[in-house]
Amino acid sequence: MTHYLLETAWLVPCYALMGALLAIPWSPGVIRRTGPRPAGYVNLIMTFIAFVHAGLALPGTWGQQVSQVHIPWLSTAGLNLTIDIEISSASIGAMVVVCGLNFLAQIYAIGYMEMDWGWARFYSLLGVFEAGLCALALCNNLFFSYVILEILTLGTYMLVGLWFSQPLVVTGARDAFLTKRVGDLFLLMGVLAIYPLAGTWNYTELGQWAATADVNPTLMTLVGLGLIAGPMGKCAQFPLHLWLDEAMEGPVPSTILRNSVVVASGAWVLIKLQPVFALSPMVSTVMVGVGTVTAIGASLIAIAQIDIKRCLSYSVSVYMGLVFIAVGTQQNEAALLLVLTHAVSAALLVMSTGAIVWNSVTQDITQLGGLWSRRPISGIAYVVGTLGLIGFPPLGSFWALLELADGLWTTKPWLVGIIIAINALTAFSLTREFCLVFGGKAQQMSERSPEVSWQMALPMIFLVGVTLHLPLVLQSLSLLPSWVILNKDVALLLMWSSIFGCSISGIIYLSNMIPKPVRLPVKFLQDFIAYDFYTPKLYRMSIVLSVDLLSKLADIVDRFVVDGIVNLFGLVSIGGGEGLKYSTNGQSQFYAFTILIGVGVLGIIVTWQFWGNQFLDLMSTSISLIPTF
Repeated sequence: MTHYLLETAWLVPCYALMGALLAIPWSPGVIRRTGPRPAGYVNLIMTFIAFVHAGLALPGTWGQQVSQVHIPWLSTAGLNLTIDIEISSASIGAMVVVCGLNFLAQIYAIGYMEMDWGWARFYSLLGVFEAGLCALALCNNLFFSYVILEILTLGTYMLVGLWFSQPLVVTGARDAFLTKRVGDLFLLMGVLAIYPLAGTWNYTELGQWAATADVNPTLMTLVGLGLIAGPMGKCAQFPLHLWLDEAMEGPVPSTILRNSVVVASGAWVLIKLQPVFALSPMVSTVMVGVGTVTAIGASLIAIAQIDIKRCLSYSVSVYMGLVFIAVGTQQNEAALLLVLTHAVSAALLVMSTGAIVWNSVTQDITQLGGLWSRRPISGIAYVVGTLGLIGFPPLGSFWALLELADGLWTTKPWLVGIIIAINALTAFSLTREFCLVFGGKAQQMSERSPEVSWQMALPMIFLVGVTLHLPLVLQSLSLLPSWVILNKDVALLLMWSSIFGCSISGIIYLSNMIPKPVRLPVKFLQDFIAYDFYTPKLYRMSIVLSVDLLSKLADIVDRFVVDGIVNLFGLVSIGGGEGLKYSTNGQSQFYAFTILIGVGVLGIIVTWQFWGNQFLDLMSTSISLIPTF
């Protein structure tokens, strides 16, 4: 049975896609009697089937070699495109995580979107997300990975813009789509450029080619920079990070999937292409630089945010930045572990904060407080999610950060210092949000804030258990280092940085020694961090302004050049028609004479090449014989 499920693992994305298609009749109102709810239940069933299929197939991959399936798709002009599928522990495990989190997000959405009439559209798009992510996990071809990433970009645009009657939602969906398109354009250039060099888009064959490749370093650098541009947009890395912040305006249940696994889609492609990036030291350096700048910058920005959603959005960029550092330093196992542990903890944090948003008047964390006694399940979920996201033993991210820092301890110790600092800043930021929302006294906006319904509480409780037991699962899969070979120095630094960040934040925001709201002594520095290092203004002054000027120039050319030429031909045609209108006298000999003149002119034009030169020579000779005075 397990062997059969493993061979048919390619069906897992099809289940979600089938659920998305079955939900369509409820979307345009074809089926009105039942309301839109059956669309959600259909998708729940199909997602559960996909989760069970992937979960039962996973044990069959242990101790087995990676198997590949090649499905011919297109063969023309020397280009052979095949749909390459890789069935391995990593790919099946990724599908288990995607289907499991999507199943919990769909249950969560039943309570969160109880009165929303966009059920069919919402659940259908969640099915597209799940199908795309599972297909990406199985895909072993760079070209088709790019196609899947484009589908996920479109899905992001449509899910963020679900409530399209709200201006902020429309802006967030548009910016998310356009920002990703910038990275995707360069990614497409890299995808097309690497094929003539390697002769393949298969990830396995690309790795074999990279092991013995001898290519021009400059060319390889340009190709590598193009290939990392797409994941930069998908993973919300600087300077393509603003979309994730604005995308938080969409429904929270979709944010569960987007902030946990959708952003990691770019990281998955990045990990697959790591052997290619290793060919250019410059590309690896750029990846480490981008990850470092994003992780440090986003950690600082998160501390200065007051919107409960946006506090979390920047922490996602932080951990994706750590993934960039891991891939740039050739630590794929640490990168995969970071992606897994972050996905579970980030989903739990989004559920907890979404529960607060659901029945609160405001999303401003400075206007909340005292929710610990009123919202125990949400509070426990937030605490466990926070501890699972920082370097707190024995939870998941502690081991991921430990493996990353341990690999850099002897080669690049300065990066270890950055990782420790990022962990401390993240612990400070998440504790700050907890203190302002759950600690202190209840304020006017949080005096009446009961716990959420069971549909929203049940996924949180289940995910709390998963987060707490994740280290045991990793240990059973032999993915955790042994205590004997553990780098005690790095482990202690991670632990103390977590304790330091949480303690300082608790002292500042729970005690009355420091007046609230907390502000930095220098107002410029406060605004500089709070307004995202003025990146939106720089966008408006550079990219947006350039696009606006080019659009105006194109409009001028279209109006006065293109339209002018077309209008000129139109006026000439109208004038010619008006002139011919008065030359119709009804006499057949006049019409015959007109046709004869036309045929004569046409004959002169057609035969000009045969006698035209002789005619011109005769004319020039005649002119030369004319006497001059």
